[in-house]
Amino acid sequence: MLLARMNPQVQPENSGADAGPEQPLRERKPADLLVVKERNGVQCLLAPRDGDAQPRETWGKKIDFLLSVVGFAVDLANVWRFPYLCYKNGGGAFLIPYTLFLIIAGMPLFYMELALGQYNREGAATVWKICPIFKGVGYAVILIALYVGFYYNVIIAWSLYYLFSSFTLNLPWTDCGHAWNSPNCTDPKLLNGSVLGNHTKYSKYKFTPAAEFYERGVLHLHESSGIHDIGLPQWQLLLCLMIVVIVLYFSLWKGVKTSGKVWIDAATQIFFSLGAGFGVLIAFASYNKFDNNCYRDALLTSSINCITSFVSGFAIFSILGYMAHEHKVNIEDVATEGAGLVFILYPEAISTLSGSTFWAVVFFIMLLALGLDSSMGGMEAIITGLADDFQVLKRHRKLFTFGVTFGTFLLALFCITKGGIYVLTLLDTFAAGTSILFAVLMEAIGVSWFYGVDRFSNDIQQMMGFRPGLYWRLCWKFVSPAFLLFVVVVSIINFKPLSYDDYIFPPWANWVGWGISLSSMVLVPIYMIYKFLSTQGSLWERLAYGITPENEHHLVAQRDIRQFQSKHWLAI
Repeated sequence: MLLARMNPQVQPENSGADAGPEQPLRERKPADLLVVKERNGVQCLLAPRDGDAQPRETWGKKIDFLLSVVGFAVDLANVWRFPYLCYKNGGGAFLIPYTLFLIIAGMPLFYMELALGQYNREGAATVWKICPIFKGVGYAVILIALYVGFYYNVIIAWSLYYLFSSFTLNLPWTDCGHAWNSPNCTDPKLLNGSVLGNHTKYSKYKFTPAAEFYERGVLHLHESSGIHDIGLPQWQLLLCLMIVVIVLYFSLWKGVKTSGKVWIDAATQIFFSLGAGFGVLIAFASYNKFDNNCYRDALLTSSINCITSFVSGFAIFSILGYMAHEHKVNIEDVATEGAGLVFILYPEAISTLSGSTFWAVVFFIMLLALGLDSSMGGMEAIITGLADDFQVLKRHRKLFTFGVTFGTFLLALFCITKGGIYVLTLLDTFAAGTSILFAVLMEAIGVSWFYGVDRFSNDIQQMMGFRPGLYWRLCWKFVSPAFLLFVVVVSIINFKPLSYDDYIFPPWANWVGWGISLSSMVLVPIYMIYKFLSTQGSLWERLAYGITPENEHHLVAQRDIRQFQSKHWLAI
């Protein structure tokens, strides 16, 4: 679902700074709303406030926000990653840690990000005016979203290429004899189970027409010997990538108008799928009306996302069972992760249906919709996060949006070369793995401990009229941070060298990957050091200014700092 356009109607504008405990928004009188300004054709009422802050847009309709969040959360990972992880980690048994982590970490932090963005009306970086020393967390999640944008658009471009290739009477991945096919290409219908089972490469579908169309016809992987030999971009994928980036730009330029391993897999999938930690939820929620019920939104959208994963798993296991039955092999011989599932097994299964061209077109249009939604969400997090922090970027949003989309296009060129799949695999593994878990951990600590879970609960009460229950407060302060710390440590300890099918990445590639991962994580301590050194005053004052909300900095001179009192740390 493309980002919904806002209705050009008058929307009350407030910010977290305006809606402090002294004057809750719901108690404001109409006379308090004095100024009407217009921005991009949208009129906004402004309440009196300190400074000359610009009015902030709001969603024209509640459904616009819900569809945008659901569109971001329900993405390609629901189609291919969740079902494979479920199969790899014991089938139904995987649902136990998955559901547990959903309840104790996924949904609480999803709720936290929506409430944080909605109350403060800021992007991922400037929202940390609640605790300035943690602003590096905002920059970290923006960088992670940027890294994901480098390769995620390439997967959408593959889907577009497949869509164009589907407009033929005979789908090109149904038989051999094409220019891209190798002499080993064999129609699996002509093979019996014993031949298929004994051929180790065939057990991974390396020589079926569908596999060769993907690896040789689309990726040209056979022309690369590894990540050190990626070659030049392919013009067909280049054109598809250009179309994707153009669509993204024109959708974004005006803003929202438009075992140990099992548990690690379950935790990573929860956050990657729900989208917590990318700054997207904060950005989207910052355009909500102040009194929007984000608690209900969090429960609804996270539930829809997980139900979609379950339904997708049922569909994919049906296809895997069907393909295993057709070729008389075990299901593990056809099960694969990621792109192989979507671009090899799905197309081959579709080709066996009557009216296969129609179903192929429908399937790849669905992939395009899933991919574009999520990609736009990630881009919006980058644009909103930086534009809120640097007013010059906000004033030139169209040019800034062009710079972001064009920049991701240029770096994505490495992923559409003949060895681009190796670059994509490297980014997919390291860009948003341990780093996203670390970012969410620091976010939870910053909000629940330094800002204070009791104060955060009061903010929510101002918006919605009720405080979060004890369960949510305990999860925010204790359960979720402890769980995230455990998963981050175990994910580092259990790291295995990167591979793609039979190809083992060289050691230097793993070091590059960890460099990418650390490049976002180090922004958190680097900014803390910068903030501490750049703030004037004594050591006590520097620390006080760093951990005190910006609208309470006047209390530093009075030495009335909540964070220096034991009741602040003990409050729930």
